Parts: sequence; C-alpha cells; structure tokens
Amino acid sequence: MSCKLQAFKNEFQVSRAKSTYRFAVVDCNKSKSYPANFVCMLPMKVYNVKTSNYNAFGERFGKKSVDLAISLLSAALKTETNEEVRTEIKRRLKIINPTLDTVKCTRCKTDFQRPPRKYKRYLCNACLNERHAHIRQL
Repeated sequence: MSCKLQAFKNEFQVSRAKSTYRFAVVDCNKSKSYPANFVCMLPMKVYNVKTSNYNAFGERFGKKSVDLAISLLSAALKTETNEEVRTEIKRRLKIINPTLDTVKCTRCKTDFQRPPRKYKRYLCNACLNERHAHIRQL
C-alpha cells in the first residue's frame, strides 16, 4: 500500500481565528481520484500502541501508526505549496512529535527534559511526587 495525504478545507466547522483542515490518507495504488482511494482520516492526535486507540487510523496501522503519520506529514510538507496547509502540517507534526526542552526545576534546580509548555513553573518528577504526596496527606 502506497499511502499519501490529501488536505481538505473544513467548510462545515466555523472558526473565528482560522480555517481548519482535514487530512485524508489515500492509497495511490487503488485509484487516482479521491473517493475511490480513501483509506481513513488522519486524526489530530495519533496514539501509541501503549495507549488505547480511539481512531480508525490507529486501529488500521497499529504499532507503526505514529511513524507512518510522521512520514506522511513530512512528505506532504515537502510537496505542499499552500502556506495555510503548510502551517497546519507543521502544527500537527509538533503535536505528534514534540521536541523536548532542557529546563531547570524551580524547586531543586536540577536539569531535566520536558515538552515545552506555556507555564513558567517547571517541576521535576521527584518534586512533583513530593508535592502531590504532601497534598494527599492534607
């Protein structure tokens, strides 16, 4: 199966900030026109096998669903010319494969890696467990 992504502007969902896009996974070996070669929709969040699969994409591709989603989005990023679609692809790549930042714990001052967040307070796992243990005792 030779998979590829096809982007569609979501006209049914009204969004004030920006237009939304849906990505269909199509099989290039079946047919060249869209409805005949449809496999499934690419979800916003692709789950690992360890977590439960709530979407058809995860059920269809199983263990390799995350790797396939990253490769499909990367290939679509190289071929896409529309800037709105390119920004949506980049956003989905960040959601699926977040980069880890090295930050300092605000409490014990040790370095650890964590996905980027919008909050400024960073606590390492040891400090978080200590804090939640203290809250549970109350």
